[in-house]
Amino acid sequence: MIDLKTFENLAGQPVGDFAAKPTTLTEGQEEASSLLWTSEDGRTKIGVWECTPGHFTADRTAAGEYCHIISGRATVSGPDGEGETRDVGPGDLLVLPQGWTGKWVIHEHMRKLFVISASPDA
Repeated sequence: MIDLKTFENLAGQPVGDFAAKPTTLTEGQEEASSLLWTSEDGRTKIGVWECTPGHFTADRTAAGEYCHIISGRATVSGPDGEGETRDVGPGDLLVLPQGWTGKWVIHEHMRKLFVISASPDA
């Protein structure tokens, strides 16, 4: 039997303790997250993430990510800060395909629901 999972009030979901953001380019930037679900094969993960304002690099070469922004605002761009740039805020869905690398600038404390999914050959 397959169990159905539901998660309510993602805006209020506890995310745990904040810690230094490993890929930050801004001193003092912190993040926290709560993993809600992982597939049996470990290739798909769903959770809630928060980050304080600042600038950081991101690497999605091993897995794509779908980000539903719950609160806060950010600008996302290619690795050199140029190329395709997107501003995201509450209610937006951002798709970072597997293979994407780039930079985030968090303008306002951000909370998002994330779905990270790796292809079988990753």
